[in-house]
Amino acid sequence: MSLTGQTGLLDRLRLIVPYAALAASTVLVVITLDDPEIPHRPFGASLAVSGVTVAWILWFATLHPQWRTRQRLMTVFFIGLSALNALLIWTNPLFGFFAWSVYLYVLYALRGRWRLVGAAGVGVCTAISQMNGFWILGEPGQWGKFAVVLAFNISIGTAMTFLTIATDGHHERRARMLDELSEANRKLAAALEENAGLHAQLLVQAREAGVLDERQRLAGEIHDVLAQGLTGIVTQLEAADQAAERPADWRRHLGAARKLARDSLAEARRSVRAMRPQQLDTAALPEALRELVGDWTTRHGVSAELITTGPARTLLPEIEATLLRTAQEALTNVARHAAAARVALTLSYMEDLVTLDVRDDGTGFDPAVPRPRPDGGGYGLTAMRERVQRIAGTLEIESEPGLGTAISACVPALRLETAS
Repeated sequence: MSLTGQTGLLDRLRLIVPYAALAASTVLVVITLDDPEIPHRPFGASLAVSGVTVAWILWFATLHPQWRTRQRLMTVFFIGLSALNALLIWTNPLFGFFAWSVYLYVLYALRGRWRLVGAAGVGVCTAISQMNGFWILGEPGQWGKFAVVLAFNISIGTAMTFLTIATDGHHERRARMLDELSEANRKLAAALEENAGLHAQLLVQAREAGVLDERQRLAGEIHDVLAQGLTGIVTQLEAADQAAERPADWRRHLGAARKLARDSLAEARRSVRAMRPQQLDTAALPEALRELVGDWTTRHGVSAELITTGPARTLLPEIEATLLRTAQEALTNVARHAAAARVALTLSYMEDLVTLDVRDDGTGFDPAVPRPRPDGGGYGLTAMRERVQRIAGTLEIESEPGLGTAISACVPALRLETAS
């Protein structure tokens, strides 16, 4: 039965049962007036208390049901009803047939733990009526029997009250849960309706983000591959012009320029197809960096060395490509701007991280001061940082005028075998 149905049933019982029980008790009192085994007060007293009880219930409960929400008034009502209940039993123990009906007002008038107190009070009156009235209090020999009857009535009354409270609480919580579920369903329906409108927008934004990311990737690849290659070619051709009277040097510079052109063309094709750098196709990262450092030293005549620490291991292609491109860009910047005599690269494999440090003893610069250049350059450091950040890494640059430059890239050491 639902909570509403239970409440409606109790309301109907309270409209009939107390009055019927009081009337039946009064009839029994009249019938047994001459019974010497039933102690009683004059019938007039019983009739008067019965009338007051009817008026009390009628006024506070039947005629004014809206007073139920007024807690203090309902407490007064129940205390008065309990007193009248005891007074009726004092006039005649047969009013015990009415006494049990007072249980109907325990949940009606009281709140919280006071309901258990009220139920215990009704149990006391019921036990006294079952022991043939208040005369039992004057018979010490009957106190043991009275204690058993009293305990039984109080236990039954409070247990049933507690069970009713627990059941009502369960139904109330269930009703609240159903209301909350209905509200949640309503909000979910509204959210789904709203999401339906956002879905198309998100698809458009995702497409635009993919286009932007691809543009950034191509911009970085063009800078790392074509710009660096063209810069190297120009440098070698300029050196060849200056070595026109030295055939051996002239041919060496032209050969270097030719090799740079071929390598740049191959790397450009790979970049368009989003493939990893050519150096990493045939060698591990340390070997690819060592080859890069050797070629760079040969072209520019600057001493450069690579130091590897920690056990080398195969990383995700994106991570190895990023470190290789970072080294390429750093060496290109050294060749173009640093005027360094020595460069050192350190590749460090740690448990969760891999770092690449590039240090030179060149002219250095102030990283906080923008350096505008007439050729429209300056994309190198920005592209380097964006590329590293794209794989959840960090790039730190330390430099001072006259004290060289140090670039440190730190990326997660994600192994190739954990990619799945």
